[in-house]
Amino acid sequence: MSYQVLARKWRPRNFAEMVGQEHVVRALSNALDNDRLHHAYLFTGTRGVGKTTLARILSKSLNCEQGVSAAPCGTCSVCREIDDGRFVDLLEVDAASKTGVDDTRELLENVPYAPVRGRYKVYLIDEVHMFSGHSFNALLKTLEEPPPHVKFLLATTDPQKVPVTVLSRCLQFNLKRLPQAQIEGQFRHILQAEGVTFADDALEILARSADGSMRDGLSLLDQAIAFGGGEVKSDEVRAMLGVVATDRLPAMLDAVTQGDAAAAMAEVAAAAEHAPDFGGLLRELVMLLHRIAVLQQVPDLAAEGWAQRERLAELAAAVPAEDVQLYYQIALTGQRDLPLAPDDRSGFEMVLLRMLAFRPAETGDAPRQRAVSPDAPSVGTPSPAPAGGSAAKTATRSETKAETETEQRATAASDGIDFDDWRSTLQRLDLKGMAAQLAKNSVVDSWDGRVLQLSVEPSGASLVGSLAEQRLCEALCAATGVDVVLRLQTREVDAETPARIEAREEEQLQAAAEADIAVDPLVLAVQENFDAEIVADSVRRIDKPDEIEERL
Repeated sequence: MSYQVLARKWRPRNFAEMVGQEHVVRALSNALDNDRLHHAYLFTGTRGVGKTTLARILSKSLNCEQGVSAAPCGTCSVCREIDDGRFVDLLEVDAASKTGVDDTRELLENVPYAPVRGRYKVYLIDEVHMFSGHSFNALLKTLEEPPPHVKFLLATTDPQKVPVTVLSRCLQFNLKRLPQAQIEGQFRHILQAEGVTFADDALEILARSADGSMRDGLSLLDQAIAFGGGEVKSDEVRAMLGVVATDRLPAMLDAVTQGDAAAAMAEVAAAAEHAPDFGGLLRELVMLLHRIAVLQQVPDLAAEGWAQRERLAELAAAVPAEDVQLYYQIALTGQRDLPLAPDDRSGFEMVLLRMLAFRPAETGDAPRQRAVSPDAPSVGTPSPAPAGGSAAKTATRSETKAETETEQRATAASDGIDFDDWRSTLQRLDLKGMAAQLAKNSVVDSWDGRVLQLSVEPSGASLVGSLAEQRLCEALCAATGVDVVLRLQTREVDAETPARIEAREEEQLQAAAEADIAVDPLVLAVQENFDAEIVADSVRRIDKPDEIEERL
């Protein structure tokens, strides 16, 4: 007998053998056992998750010689014929090859006739979304009111293309992508039954490459067995899938952590010799950072089958937790930007260079907290007090910091930052846009050297809590040299805000300009000779010489 591929040999033949999709199996089993059967079912989901398999199992459950139940016997002639694909009352149709309305009409001609052998005549239409509009219309009436001996089982990977009129007449089940752990577990079960030796990390790589599809995963497993000469080995699976370069990711990350750009680029060049998919390599880097974060925060969740687990533990202990989060975010953004790069390698290199460029710098006053190793106590565990008068040193540093802040405030005051004169302070800050409008429509309530309390007029209430508030706070911090805490409240302000002062001064200057025009000899002569009148709204002040030249 010729060899049968794993995807066909290990295809589930009853609901108990289904891997995953428990929500669908439970609903169908209850419907079969309680005789609450719908006339049309629609199975949706990505490729290789069990849509057609479920439809065939449902067909056996409906037509088994032992009766309708959720557990067909699998041994009667009907069950065997359905497994072999030769049951006369199960009509499997590939909608991708029969899209025309004539094909659909020919298919539906036999719907009124009773089944030949089985209890029900079952129409299994795969990739039903490929039907044309006329084909759906031809199917619609039959689908709505089929004879009692007919069941329709539809399957599609793209339910969005199925008309709503068809969807409304079907009981729809959405099959989920299978988790990596379930696929890996099924691989282990199959290989043990087949007597094939395997490496755990090889199964992990294959399960991840399956991308949620059991059928794709079994095809890869078949390929891996053939590639390894009857064994599933880690190195050979990596070579087969082209992921050899992923072994260099820990060294790349270590170089980034050390701030060694030359070493990081050397690792990329070494990985490029294996002609990797740099998009896939970047995804593996994201996965690596995720695992490091898990090891740092919840080491109990770390899987024993993770590749290079000891190396990951070393990185988890060496890389600061905040750096891991930053690198993860940069890598995610890099995945989005990679298609826009001139080539994938330069895009991948740019991700590493960004990590180096934005890596938080260590300072003597505030050293960064290093990550905790997986074997160390948790973050919430109090550590013993260090010897050598640590409390006294801490107090001394606090006093020094307080003195430094006091000196900064004194320096800021001497440089002209006077919150009693809020308008002059704003002129010194040189704010723009909405931040300037927010500041001009407020007055100072209090300033204690660190906390600045402002009252904002209702007209500026929409700017409170916006980006304008953040920019105002940043400008105050830069001008004073102190980490200013800005607190705003909205209320009617009695005192004059800078905006009111500016408006009043503008009105006074405008009135003075109109008065000057009214007594100007030239204007008076024009009024007398030409019976002219002064239009007050047209009077504009010109304060700067360049504005005068521009107007002339």
